[in-house]
Amino acid sequence: MSDPLAFFISFACYGARLQGDERGTVDRAHNVFDTPVLPPDPNLEAARRAAMKHPAYELAEDRPAVVLAGIASVADKRGCHIWAAHVRTQHVHAVVTAAGADIDRVLAGLKAAASFRLNRAYPADRGRPFWARHGSTRYVWNEVQLATVIDYVLNRQGEPMAVFRHPDPPRTV
Repeated sequence: MSDPLAFFISFACYGARLQGDERGTVDRAHNVFDTPVLPPDPNLEAARRAAMKHPAYELAEDRPAVVLAGIASVADKRGCHIWAAHVRTQHVHAVVTAAGADIDRVLAGLKAAASFRLNRAYPADRGRPFWARHGSTRYVWNEVQLATVIDYVLNRQGEPMAVFRHPDPPRTV
């Protein structure tokens, strides 16, 4: 099997979207772009909330820009190509090409770089979790899928916040 064209990576802030959330959530069996998610489950969400050891984290003030700078920095250092990224108050989306890379390592690298920048910019936040445990990692296999996920990240998230748009989009965008 060949390498995917790109990765569509999403991760949420700690406590922002717990399993059972009314908007639906993703697990390993429900992790294909534009397909059904897990249905709401208020009891599961309440149990997950009760298990939290810290208050929920939100990217307020200039934190989205700080996170975006961290993502751009690690991508540049590792030779990744970012097609699009959008940092919101409760989650992050990124579309990244990283030839030969493991998708979970790319996710971990993005989260680590964002955390490093947040710790440096906001020392009072150190020692608390910024992110949910994992995230959503989806493969993008062709240019039609790539155009679709780029459009989703850039144009389907509500009012733009901290956004990166590659200046040379794929032909189909």
